[in-house]
Amino acid sequence: MILRLLGRGHGPDSLDRDPATTSPLTPFGLDMSALTSRLTALNGHTTMAPDLGPVRELVAGKRVLVTGAGGSIGSELCRQLRGLDPARLSLLDRDESALHELQMSMNGAALLDTPDTVLADIRDPRALDAVFAEHRPQLVVHAAALKHLPLLQRYPREAWMTNVHGTRNVLEAATRHGAERLVNISTDKAASPTSVLGRSKRVAEALTAHYAERTGLPFVSVRFGNVLGSRGSVVPTFVEQVRRGGPLTITHPEVSRFVMTIPQASSLVLSAVTVGAPGETLVLDMGRPVRMVDVATAIAELAGVECAIVYTGLRPGEKLHEELFSEYEQLDRTEHDGISRVRCASIDPATLPGVEEWSDHVRELMIPSGYDPLFTTPEPAAVAAAEPQQIMAVS
Repeated sequence: MILRLLGRGHGPDSLDRDPATTSPLTPFGLDMSALTSRLTALNGHTTMAPDLGPVRELVAGKRVLVTGAGGSIGSELCRQLRGLDPARLSLLDRDESALHELQMSMNGAALLDTPDTVLADIRDPRALDAVFAEHRPQLVVHAAALKHLPLLQRYPREAWMTNVHGTRNVLEAATRHGAERLVNISTDKAASPTSVLGRSKRVAEALTAHYAERTGLPFVSVRFGNVLGSRGSVVPTFVEQVRRGGPLTITHPEVSRFVMTIPQASSLVLSAVTVGAPGETLVLDMGRPVRMVDVATAIAELAGVECAIVYTGLRPGEKLHEELFSEYEQLDRTEHDGISRVRCASIDPATLPGVEEWSDHVRELMIPSGYDPLFTTPEPAAVAAAEPQQIMAVS
């Protein structure tokens, strides 16, 4: 079983996935089917394949561009979008190796010599403008972002330059060159944000809302939680720790997160494109939050390996429990069972300090510290203090 779980088996459960389709395998080669079944029982989320017929009507024959195409969500979105018959699918990323891997997974070859692969950084507005002028996308899926909370707590200017100004650059280029729709990939950490990551993504939502107001076009954000198997996420971390014989490291015994698989999240993101009105933030139904200790325990049990668990304490900016919407946001259902909507305040990019500026105003926007001109922050009790290290065994 551990060979299957770690992607080292052979036969139908190994790595020979059809690059044109989704499967229970993550990009890491993990067999997720058994783990997904366990987590479905924990979070009560019934996996139903969304109807992509309305999405096909929007995508077929259209020019589509995906930023962050080489990432975990971006690459799965590209695979699903390709199956919806776009006239052109442009894959933009600043990571050349990620583009190579994506093209290999989609085509079985990766010569990187075709116009669909675009090497560019969303921080560079002139390069981005040139890309949009050449490719003239009608639908833009903006998945490029920095996402590791502890690193962004330490390096908040990176979040300011990529998640805020990079998003502004994408929105500006999309508007200037005639994009008809745009979806900004957000995170549950943007709800009542207590971290630099959450703040930066909340500003990105507000910028998206502004450009929707300015154009009247369906520019929307989509907010969801942890995606199982994505790069740097908890599942491949736990699997590697199990492979090493432990210990499994968890921040807190009660820490919980909303979870969903990469194909589930990607399909719902595409469905959200069809139901979102200009400026809305769409919230994916992810079921009940799942305790991370239950995820770790499930992986160890499925692998048949006994591992200790070490509790390391919550890090600065981390919540004990995430939220999908803030207490000051009104959650309304859409016509799609798996998607709700909230309205969020917009922010005019003309009021934002420049990308190179790191002033008190930028710190107020990006670093939770009491007074906040844009957000309502949760009560301090909602952000747990770090717990002392504890150790227990999982068998």
